[in-house]
This record gives sequence, C-alpha cells and structure tokens, in this order.
Amino acid sequence: MEKNVAGGAWIQRSILTDQVHKEILARLMDGKLESGASISIDGTARELGVSPTPVREALARLESTGLVTRAALRGYRAAPRLNREELLDLMDARLLLEPHNAEVACIRADEAFLAALEHTIEDLRQAPNGPHFADYRSYWEADERFHRMIAEQTDNKFLVGAYTSLGGHVHRFRLFSGTGVDDAGSAIEEHTRVLDAMRRRDAGAARTAMAGHLRGVRERAARENGTPGESGGSKPA
Repeated sequence: MEKNVAGGAWIQRSILTDQVHKEILARLMDGKLESGASISIDGTARELGVSPTPVREALARLESTGLVTRAALRGYRAAPRLNREELLDLMDARLLLEPHNAEVACIRADEAFLAALEHTIEDLRQAPNGPHFADYRSYWEADERFHRMIAEQTDNKFLVGAYTSLGGHVHRFRLFSGTGVDDAGSAIEEHTRVLDAMRRRDAGAARTAMAGHLRGVRERAARENGTPGESGGSKPA
C-alpha cells in the first residue's frame, strides 16, 4: 500500500514538473523571460501555485538543452538566444548526428514506426504557425517529434542522449517568436523525402534525405540577415 502511495506521489510530481516546464518554456520562447533575466525558483513556485521542487526539476531539464543557465550562488537565468554563427554551428552538429540516426532507424523500421512518422507529417500540415509560441507550438511539437522518433528508433541511448543534449529544435524555434514559422512548406517536403526513403527500406537514401533536410534548414538560416545578435531583422530560417 505504501508503495502505491509513493508511486502516486511520484506521478503527481512528474505531472506538475511537466506543467511547470511547459509554462517556463513558453515564457522563454515568447521572450517574456528576456535573455539574462533571473529566474527565481521560490518566486516562480509562488506564481504558479506549486512547491519549489517541480520548478527546480523543470529548470534542470531546461538547463540540459541550454535554454537556461545556472551559476553558483546566482541561480538560474534565461540564456541568450543563439546568434547567427551559433545557429549554424548547431546545424553542423545536427548534420553529424541525425543522418546517421535516420540510416539506423531505417534499418530498424517497422510499419508501426513508419505510420507514426507519417502522422507527424500530417500534424505539421495541419498545425498553425503564427507569430507567437502559442500559435506555432503544435507545429514545433510535431517537428520535434519527427526527429526524436527517428533518434529513439535507433535503440541507442547514447544517440538519443546526444540528440536531446543539442536542444536543436527549441533553439531554432525560439527565434521564430514574433515572426512565425516561415519555412513550413520546405520542411514538410523534406520530412516526406525521409519517410519515403524509409518506406522503401533504403537506409542510404534515408541518410541522404535527412542530410538534405538539415542542409536546407542551414541554408535557409544562412540566407537570413536577422538572426538575433546581428543587424537586419529577427528570424532564422
């Protein structure tokens, strides 16, 4: 009986942590928490009506993707948005990792995985992509789910961990605040090429298609003059 109570308490705390994580993430993505802004654990807990524990756990999760930073005796702060060079470096890192993930995932693919991957593309087609995070959140979630599912299909915890630690999607989509997603058509087409290769069970083509997708994202980012930290605008891709 005690184990059941303990298990229920853990589940409840996990749910609270997820809710707090979503709220802080939305504030970071929309710029309500500006770069360098201090994030008080106790203050956020009072504001959200929760204990400090789920706030602390949510911030640790955000720290793992680089959206917040922590310094000894100074606590957590909102990390600066990536500048143009940092965004391109991030895409270079993804180019080293994710084509390999796609190749391995293709080898291990089954019909259930392929159907789920296709569902993410349908979600992308249906999702709004307006200027605020609330507008494009479902698009971001579907996009991230596509890439995460491929990483998880490798059945390699180190590849999944490497994918997670890059935080590629939150950093890129954070830069869409105020503008919305402007490359949805290209991204959906590129995702479809990856899926088509996997349906053919062509692992080499899946690797090539994923590399082509990420190069497309990188090139669209490079064409923009307005990545934060430089003059000329405000969106990355």
